[in-house]
Amino acid sequence: MGLSIGQKAGWGLADLGINVFVVVKQLLVFAFMTTYLGVPPAIAGVLTFSVLAFDVITDPLIGYLSDRTHSRFGRRYPWMFIGAVVQAIGIVGIFMVPDGMSWQANAAWVMVFFAIATLGFTAVTIPYGAMAGEMTQDPQERSVMMAWRMGFASIGLLMAGAVVPALAGDSKAGYGMAVLYVAPVMILAIWLSIAATREAPRIATPTGLGLREMLALVMSNGRFTLLVVIYGVLTLGVALIAAGLQISSLYLMVGTGGPLAGLASALGVFAALFAMFIVGSVLSQAFWVMAAKRMGKLAALIFGMVIYTGVLAAIYGQLPAESISTMAVLFIAAGFCNGAYQQLPWAMYPDLMDVTRDQSGEAVEGAFAALWLFGQKVANALAPLVLGVVLSAFGFLESSGGTVDQSQEALGALRWAVTLLPAAIMWVGIALLALVYRPRAGGVHDARAPVS
Repeated sequence: MGLSIGQKAGWGLADLGINVFVVVKQLLVFAFMTTYLGVPPAIAGVLTFSVLAFDVITDPLIGYLSDRTHSRFGRRYPWMFIGAVVQAIGIVGIFMVPDGMSWQANAAWVMVFFAIATLGFTAVTIPYGAMAGEMTQDPQERSVMMAWRMGFASIGLLMAGAVVPALAGDSKAGYGMAVLYVAPVMILAIWLSIAATREAPRIATPTGLGLREMLALVMSNGRFTLLVVIYGVLTLGVALIAAGLQISSLYLMVGTGGPLAGLASALGVFAALFAMFIVGSVLSQAFWVMAAKRMGKLAALIFGMVIYTGVLAAIYGQLPAESISTMAVLFIAAGFCNGAYQQLPWAMYPDLMDVTRDQSGEAVEGAFAALWLFGQKVANALAPLVLGVVLSAFGFLESSGGTVDQSQEALGALRWAVTLLPAAIMWVGIALLALVYRPRAGGVHDARAPVS
């Protein structure tokens, strides 16, 4: 018997809360440190990357503990319930930086709360990702679940990427107040997801494997480890765009002409463009479900990423931009293509959980989710580091009071670092999908089972 609509939608609801932190770490932290805290770009990149050392320990540990947890609420829910609160506390703390400190003290403050938020994020997302492999073994039903997930994720992205900057305005203190409004929504979304899926199928019996045995079992699935690497490559391209998006809106949008000028005035350039990106992502979800059913998930992903690189090239050609309306159209297109990146791989990796479970008889979905998310965390942490090094190399200047005059060399580097460089990285991922992964996939992602 298939999942109910309420269970599919309820599972996806948690990603609303999860993606608030995704946007904070990918879009806002780097720009916040370099624009309002006086932290040099290269240092900001190194510091955000350094949190990855924390994840090296916490990701496999929480995956292991999640698989072995025994409680009346199951293996996953206790971690998600507590993690939601820890994540919210960390996010609020990131932007509540006291006035009057040196940039070094500012950076240290941000990193402490960034680590706290990351711990909460890990405690939520690893059990959450494991549930995708437990609730159903129908590959097409998973595609529908991921569409619900990305629909709610888009709301979370909009809250953090558009609403928070719009509420914050152009001040450090404004960001601290803005995140206070969204923090309770994050917690509520995750807790309501737990309530909505409490009757969904789940594997309640903990695995008896030790940590080393569990990780060895996951790593023995060669197709899964390969997909983790490839999705990490694609994530690096997307994360580079995200890391530089707010700075680009400040320095590469030189005018706000066109029919949408009023929207830019009301929300701010960054919030308006990000809202258009989310519109494209929301509109794309049904399309990518249908594409996965007709073409197979792997072929649909390759198709979406190829178009994505073309959109990035078009954006490069428009920068610096004087019309926000033209950029809005391109951002809708970019969001549409980004829907393939967001939805399809998350519908693919649980298919590979099934292979290992069928072969070994062990349910170690938490360990799978830990490695899956760690690959993305590596890419997301690496992107600000790469961007910071590139901008510093071309003389980009940090600030503690908003925008400052930048050289043409620095602006040119920013321009290609958020468009052509991500497109080139995506092409590496596309080539690996088509030439290396596809021959090994063996049609595991192309089942045509009916969706209830």
